[in-house]
Amino acid sequence: MGFKMGIVGLPNVGKSTLFNALTRTAAAQAANFPFCTIEPNVGEVAVPDSRLDRLAGIAKSKQVIPARMTFVDIAGLVKGASKGEGLGNQFLANIREVDAIAHVLRCFEDDDVTHVEGRVDPVADAETIETELMLADIESIEKRLQNITRKVRGGDKEAVQQERLMRAALEALEAGRPARTVEVDAEDAKAWRMLQLLTTKPVLYVCNVGEAEAAEGNALSQKVAEMAAAQGNSHVVISAQIEEEISQLEPEEAAMFLEEMGLKEAGLDRLIRAGYDLLRLETYFTVGPKEARAWTIPTGTTAPKAAGVIHGDFEKGFIRAETIAYDDFVTLGGEGPAKEAGKMRAEGKSYTVKDGDVLHFLFNT
Repeated sequence: MGFKMGIVGLPNVGKSTLFNALTRTAAAQAANFPFCTIEPNVGEVAVPDSRLDRLAGIAKSKQVIPARMTFVDIAGLVKGASKGEGLGNQFLANIREVDAIAHVLRCFEDDDVTHVEGRVDPVADAETIETELMLADIESIEKRLQNITRKVRGGDKEAVQQERLMRAALEALEAGRPARTVEVDAEDAKAWRMLQLLTTKPVLYVCNVGEAEAAEGNALSQKVAEMAAAQGNSHVVISAQIEEEISQLEPEEAAMFLEEMGLKEAGLDRLIRAGYDLLRLETYFTVGPKEARAWTIPTGTTAPKAAGVIHGDFEKGFIRAETIAYDDFVTLGGEGPAKEAGKMRAEGKSYTVKDGDVLHFLFNT
């Protein structure tokens, strides 16, 4: 099960620099001119989780396999993208394919790095992209409403549902609100997702600050924080330049560098965790002598569905899940002692997996 986060923003805000650091590569060309990233670059990164290493140490696992998240570096957007300006059509097509948006905002002053709008105003930049996405959604909805008119008149239940949801989205968009502000009932959730509206994607604002401001942020990032809070969205403060430098260092050197900069941890770790939280994802573990592995699931996933993340046959033939809570596994010293202490539970098909559960699945082949 893959989860994709698209890195978006106006040209020259630090998207490709951030992507380079995230993927520990220089695959994305970071240059001081618009559209240097023409094709979306895709990279997988490990989700930082100290629990996995601790479990592996207790079980003496030979291999440690972390959970992964996919980041997509998408070409820079400009005003008018909803009408095809710049690389707008390509941008909009690429953003439909991701689960969430990491919106990089320039929160640094640097005369050597041009701004496509000729000024540094992260809130205005955020509004520019949000407006383009809303305009694209309006155009998409209006076209689709025309195309399903005949089916609606014929009483097609699916078309009637789609029309109702599209009109609810259109009402919000025309009032200047993104589609994610529309409240959708559980029975409409699947049909709502199928609309693939750009402004239903959850947003994480990434404030790209200068090196000296990486620890505390600055006045510009504070404005973004206030905007995010008002919208009910999240934000993180990060220096893409610092993160790219850190990504080229060995772990011990990186730790020393962070300490010198007054940083408790790499900003990328906070960014990845924030993305995980934004998508409402959780982690469960499988642990043994061969390997300790982290698996990603949406919050609220049942045991059979969680088993299916490993292999479809596990879900089809699911019998039960043997479950040990992370704290019990660590405190008691492993699977054997936890079992002896009565902390291993047998859970059935209705069990909702908890974050940190150590699981072993039994299934019919």
